[in-house]
Amino acid sequence: MSRITLPARDAVPAASAPLLDAVEKQLGVIPNLYRLVGLSPAALQGLLALNGALGKVLDVKTRERIALAVAQVNGCDYCLSAHTYLGLNLARLDAAEIALNRRGRSGDPVADAAVAFASSVARERGRVGDADLAAVRAAGFSDARIVEIVALVAENVFTNFVNNVARTEIDFPVVLAAAA
Repeated sequence: MSRITLPARDAVPAASAPLLDAVEKQLGVIPNLYRLVGLSPAALQGLLALNGALGKVLDVKTRERIALAVAQVNGCDYCLSAHTYLGLNLARLDAAEIALNRRGRSGDPVADAAVAFASSVARERGRVGDADLAAVRAAGFSDARIVEIVALVAENVFTNFVNNVARTEIDFPVVLAAAA
């Protein structure tokens, strides 16, 4: 059961309504995460702005791989459920790749460097070692791309933490962090 009341669509603050309309237009539904964050128009606006900007970096497969790795590190069942669904249906990752991603790995060598780095950033709270930076650079990631990976980790940490605090009701096929 959720520890923060998930507002009905018509009960969110007025400033959140047009933002949620945009989410619904883009996704066809309003996932519970967005309704929950919509309790704060500022938080919702910030999340959507960051999500929109970062939706233009890397490729969708790598972004989903990173989201899965970070959700596993943070034990976020909601985000693991959402990103497993998105990984399978949007990014077209297979189940074996998703299992690797949850362990901070990838079957693709370039993606493996990004996912391993993102997992390390999340696990170490940004205090990665020189070897972590060397590995992601050796895979061809520029300093700008490294900053973008860190930004993706931060975006996912935010949603993981919101969902872990609230125990948001999962509105995707359920995947549990403990089942990894």
